Amino acid sequence: MYTCLRPALVAVVAAVLIPATPVAAKPRTVNPALYSSLSWRNVGPPLGGRSIAVAGSVARPNEYYFGATGGGLWKTSDGGNEWSPVTDGQIRSSSVGAIDVCPTNPDVVYIGMGEVELRGSVIPGDGVYKSTDGGRTWRHMGLADTQMIGRIRVDPTNCNRVFVAALGHTFGPNRERGVFRSDDGGRRWQKVLFSDDLTGAVDLSIDPSNPRVVYASLWHVFRKPWLLWSGGESRGLFKSTDGGTTWADLSRNPGLPAKPLGKIGVSVSPVDPNRVYAIIEAAEGGVFLSDDAGATWRRVNDSAGLRQRAFYYTRIYADPVVRDRVYAVNTSFFLSDDGGASFSTIPTPHGDNHDL
Repeated sequence: MYTCLRPALVAVVAAVLIPATPVAAKPRTVNPALYSSLSWRNVGPPLGGRSIAVAGSVARPNEYYFGATGGGLWKTSDGGNEWSPVTDGQIRSSSVGAIDVCPTNPDVVYIGMGEVELRGSVIPGDGVYKSTDGGRTWRHMGLADTQMIGRIRVDPTNCNRVFVAALGHTFGPNRERGVFRSDDGGRRWQKVLFSDDLTGAVDLSIDPSNPRVVYASLWHVFRKPWLLWSGGESRGLFKSTDGGTTWADLSRNPGLPAKPLGKIGVSVSPVDPNRVYAIIEAAEGGVFLSDDAGATWRRVNDSAGLRQRAFYYTRIYADPVVRDRVYAVNTSFFLSDDGGASFSTIPTPHGDNHDL
């Protein structure tokens, strides 16, 4: 029964559990007895289908979006009590795989089409769409041949500066893939990070204290009806300190696993820009932590529960308030308060968890 309910529930997890404003302050201690009687309830929609993307507004705490893999973009303005489809009749492909809301103007929303959670049945997209009126109307902004977009990240100080992680074609080679950057709100795009025609970008993280610092991961992957090929020498973890113009390959830095590397999720802490988390698909993969902005790393967790079906999950999220708190999503929803050394599970009434 819960298969059709997952999108709303994932959106609620994002809404309830993550404080919206990055404030480097010690969290208050709350007596668990005050909320021990609370329980999850479905807030709809009842037929949303799968969802792999969710985003919220810092300025509007009850406003959230989720992307359905076959049903466009949905929006709530009342914390999930009511959801409405906001892209029907305005977009040419149905699968929304990436969403970001501009932190300085929540009326500006970007969505990327297609799915990077590459199970056997995936729906390709046709690039990037943008709304400047809170989701009421949408305009196609190009990158149509990227097909699968994994992340969109908007500069926290500039709604017109946007990064897109494009995976590219799932079943064959193409050149329109990698990391793209726009400085004019999506009217023009520059490909700023590219490896080869079978390697695309799958994740992005911007340092909110210095938006010129951007982390990105490249993934060498393709499918056939009978196989999934994940991993290669041409992929890995990258960092830019000049807003995406040039990139340094972090993949051979001390502490990271040997290649070939598979899918990589990355997240820089809003509390401490030197703290970076990565979850890496590799023979000696797992959760990795850096306290010097990616110069050196150490593996802090290799739990199979975090690494299973890496092509379908492999996402990690630094908490915006607590430096040592980090979240990971998989068949369970995971929380760590010791920098990833150990994780507990947060119960949700469904299995798959894809975004936060």
